[in-house]
Amino acid sequence: MRIAVDVMGGDHGCGVIIDGAKLALAENRKLTELHLVGNQEEITAHLRKVQLDTDPRVHVLHATQVLTMEDKPVDAVRKKKDCSVVRAIELVRDGKADAVVSPGNTGGILAAGMFRLRTLPGISRAAIATVMPEPENEFVLLDAGANTECKPWHLAEFAIMGSIYSREILRKPSPRVGVLSNGTEETKGNGLTQAAVLLCRKLDLNFLGYVEGHDLFANRVDVVVCDGFVGNIVLKTCESLARGMFAMLKCELTANPKRKLGALLAKNAFRSIKRRTDSENYGGAPLLGLNGVVFKAHASAKERSILNAIRYATETLEFNVNQAIAREAAKAEPLLEEARKAGGTEQA
Repeated sequence: MRIAVDVMGGDHGCGVIIDGAKLALAENRKLTELHLVGNQEEITAHLRKVQLDTDPRVHVLHATQVLTMEDKPVDAVRKKKDCSVVRAIELVRDGKADAVVSPGNTGGILAAGMFRLRTLPGISRAAIATVMPEPENEFVLLDAGANTECKPWHLAEFAIMGSIYSREILRKPSPRVGVLSNGTEETKGNGLTQAAVLLCRKLDLNFLGYVEGHDLFANRVDVVVCDGFVGNIVLKTCESLARGMFAMLKCELTANPKRKLGALLAKNAFRSIKRRTDSENYGGAPLLGLNGVVFKAHASAKERSILNAIRYATETLEFNVNQAIAREAAKAEPLLEEARKAGGTEQA
């Protein structure tokens, strides 16, 4: 497998990204080529430092520009045509790489993917699919921020893509799919969610209908579908809540000697919870629906996060996730096209 890595988009410089890529090369023998895209001078200097400069699997592609977090995605992709993330995605477009991993600007990665790769046949919007851990299980949340305004057929597409990703990557035989709403009663939701539920009921899915916030961490759903506005709020709220809970626990468990002793006795349990909720275990999130495998790593990614991002990208290739999405989208196309026509010709 050939993976292109944008080494310039993260918060900690290219060295950390290259260190993660080195871990991936050591762990995964299926990696035949690793294309490191960015400033050639910085990359080669670090390759020598970590003794990767003689590895025949490692290739360097020079890019003179970087897409920053402050850049407006669409304008920046058009103006910064030699930025590292665009060059990395072009390797996939040109058949020189099989997948891209980037810790850069999410909007920029999405824009570059849409401009250079387009979407899979039958899919009108790409979506960010984030894996969320819960006590007994884990679920996929999508869209987690790519599309703030959606039509009902977009949510139906997200349901198809999320179900396939859950089945192939998370190994759920028959993923339970639900549309996120403010209650489970059929009268709840808004026009978007109500129309999306009607569409999803007609798809070949293990569809539950509406799910609400109480269901997310109670092992009641495997794929949670929503627009990117709601999804991003859910994602960031959960991340903030997790940090807040650990901070409160630390404060309370160190308040006096007795509590400190109890915390010492329970330290392995706390470590297990921290490992389960550590975002580095998942490496980031795939941008499902693009005509190529693109994986968004965390901007603050460290070595282990990059290792896992590359691992999930290779698994997405290995299990032919995009091919499965295209097949299921083709089956659903008559239904979705009918919905598009009924809802207007606009798909963007």
